[in-house]
Amino acid sequence: MLWRFFFFIAFQIAGGALGWWEAGLWGAAAGVSIATWVWFIWDFWRGSRVLRWLRQGDPQTAPSLRGMWGEAADRARRLARQAQLQIKASDARLHDILSALQASPNGVVLLDEEGHIEWCNQMAEAHFGFDAGRDLMQSVGNLVRDPDFTAYYNAQNFSRPVALQGRSSTPTRPVRISVQLYPYGDGRKLLLSQDITALEQAEAMRRDFVANVSHEIRTPLTVLTGFVETLQTLQLTEDEQQRYLGMMSQQAARMQSVVQDLLTLSRLEGSPLPGMSDWMPVEALLRRSEEEAEGLSATLTVNQKKHHDIVFPSAEAMKASGQIAGIVTELQSALSNLVNNAVRYTPPGGTITVSWEMLDNGNARFAVSDTGVGIAPEHIPRLTERFYRVDRSRSRETGGTGLGLAIVKHAVQRHGATLQISSVLGKGSTFAVVFPASRVRGSTVAVVKPPMIATALQQAAHSASMREPAEQ
Repeated sequence: MLWRFFFFIAFQIAGGALGWWEAGLWGAAAGVSIATWVWFIWDFWRGSRVLRWLRQGDPQTAPSLRGMWGEAADRARRLARQAQLQIKASDARLHDILSALQASPNGVVLLDEEGHIEWCNQMAEAHFGFDAGRDLMQSVGNLVRDPDFTAYYNAQNFSRPVALQGRSSTPTRPVRISVQLYPYGDGRKLLLSQDITALEQAEAMRRDFVANVSHEIRTPLTVLTGFVETLQTLQLTEDEQQRYLGMMSQQAARMQSVVQDLLTLSRLEGSPLPGMSDWMPVEALLRRSEEEAEGLSATLTVNQKKHHDIVFPSAEAMKASGQIAGIVTELQSALSNLVNNAVRYTPPGGTITVSWEMLDNGNARFAVSDTGVGIAPEHIPRLTERFYRVDRSRSRETGGTGLGLAIVKHAVQRHGATLQISSVLGKGSTFAVVFPASRVRGSTVAVVKPPMIATALQQAAHSASMREPAEQ
């Protein structure tokens, strides 16, 4: 500011001196006046340059000036640059926030105060069938026509979510979504949606599980209670007592089987995954499964003229079947369950074929094929659910608990294997387990030489090595 005043005075003195030299006193006054106007026009020109630049707002085109206007332009340029950096940082943060919302597993929709869509992520598009480019600033009430959502939106009570049918829902594959609105700002609303199909299915499975367990245990208990009351109140003959006690023992064994299978499932779900250090011969698993299958078949066909034809690999094939890594009890339970199920659901005279083969990719496949009643296609996806039965009456006749295939599924999944099911109604079924190559290895036959022969061979090799220099 001091320099600006100094230059102004210097202009006055220079103009006055020049005018005095040319025309005396009146010339000095004219010179001072002219110098004032020249300085004012020059200063106005400098200020107008700064003003034009400020109107453009581009820090890169700021005028290079000195003095007060130069300092003002420099400070304005710094402030403009800082503002640009802040805007870029804000845009980057906004982009990060929108990217995070875009990656959210839940649907996110931003609504203005009138319920128009300002922004939505891809999950919301999938849940409601929105199109981000087409439906922006459209009323959400016009796009979501579900009566439950309309009532929920109009009630203006958003304390709890509302469950709706998803846009991609079909009769064979229902989709359910949970929707809740959260007011924020000046009348705006945040709409969140979540796919709850798996949760509702799990809740339904939990209810079915509790109901099935209660039914499976209540029925034998009712029978046992009735027989106990009969034995306590009636005078029965020894034959009648033995018959009632046999039925009681049968019902008690049925309850014990259910409880044992439930404990097995609980152990499978809660124990750590099997390691790769424990290897066992596949031959032992197959032979044990064969013994159990033969025993079960003998029990089921004790009063029948025909028996099951159970075909396992030959003794040589079993010995060459190699080894598998895992927990022997779990693997034995899985394989035996598949074989025993085939025996239970194959009429006497039918054939059960068990095979073990190494595949070209290094995997191994255990398969059980039968000529039984077969399974309808609509039942196959649900066979591994707990207590799910295709025919409840037949399952109880054959002694099944409805938990066998659930145990098989958990056991094979823990070993990295997959369960494959194929069936033709009235012709039979095939249940196969494919084990990964990392858990199987082919048979290795170790050749052990007697000590004397080994010693003789070593001596012969040593003698030959001593003779080689002489022969050369």
